[in-house]
Amino acid sequence: MVCESLITFPSLQEGILLKRYKRFLAEVELRSGEIITAHCANTGPMLSVLKQGGRVRVRYCPSPTRKLDWTWEQAEAIDEKGSSCWVGVNTSLPNKLIRLAIEADLLKEDLGPIAQIRQEVAYGTNKRSRIDLLLKPEEESLDSRLIYLEVKNTTWKEGEKALFPDTVTKRGQKHLMELIAVMPQSRAVLVPCLSRCDVETFASGDKADPTYGNLFRKALRAGVEVIPCCFGFHKDKITWEGKRSIAKIG
Repeated sequence: MVCESLITFPSLQEGILLKRYKRFLAEVELRSGEIITAHCANTGPMLSVLKQGGRVRVRYCPSPTRKLDWTWEQAEAIDEKGSSCWVGVNTSLPNKLIRLAIEADLLKEDLGPIAQIRQEVAYGTNKRSRIDLLLKPEEESLDSRLIYLEVKNTTWKEGEKALFPDTVTKRGQKHLMELIAVMPQSRAVLVPCLSRCDVETFASGDKADPTYGNLFRKALRAGVEVIPCCFGFHKDKITWEGKRSIAKIG
C-alpha cells in the first residue's frame, strides 16, 4: 500500500520526556540539552505510550496568544517485542485527519460521495452535544441520509490491537448513546482515529471502561458503523495507513 501524506510540516524537534505534570504540561530535554516546557493536549493516562525517559517530538510555535511556545506532538512507543513506533499524542489532530481523509475520498467506499462537511454541529438531547463531523451526501448517493460522525483518538495498544478508551469516559458513553439515537433517520458512524501504525485491529477498552465496552457492543448491534482509520506519524508528516478491522468479540 502506498502511504499518502495527509499533512506535512517543518521537522519536529526530538528530546527526552523528563516528566508530565498538571495534566497539561510536559518537561522535555532537547538534544541541545535545553529543558523546555511543552503543552500536552492529551490529558489522559496514555497507556502504552507515556514513558518517563522516552523519546518524544515537540513543535516550536511561539505566539502572543499562547502561554507556551512548545507543543508535545509525538511519543515513541516500544512494545513487548521491542518494536518501536511513533504515536501522535496531540488530540487536536484527529478530527482534522479524518476530515482530510474524507476530502481525499479515502473513505468514499464506506461513506459514499460527500457534498458537504460541517464541524461541531449541535445535536443530541436538548442539543447539548456537538457532533465532530456532520456529512451531507451528494445527490447521486445511494443513501441520502445525513451522516453523524464521531471521532475518537486512539493511542492505547495491547498486542496488535488498538483500544479505546484508556480511562473511564462519561462523555464517550454519552456520545455512543446519542449516535444510537440518530438512527434510522440518519446514519451514525464512529471513527476510531488510530494514531499509531503498528496495530491491526480495533476493540473497545473494556479493562479501562467496561460500561463503554458494553455500550460499544450495543451500538454495533443497533447499526452504528465503526470505521477504524490508521495513521503514521513522522518527523515532518502524517500519513494515511489505511483502515483496520474490528476485533472479534468473545
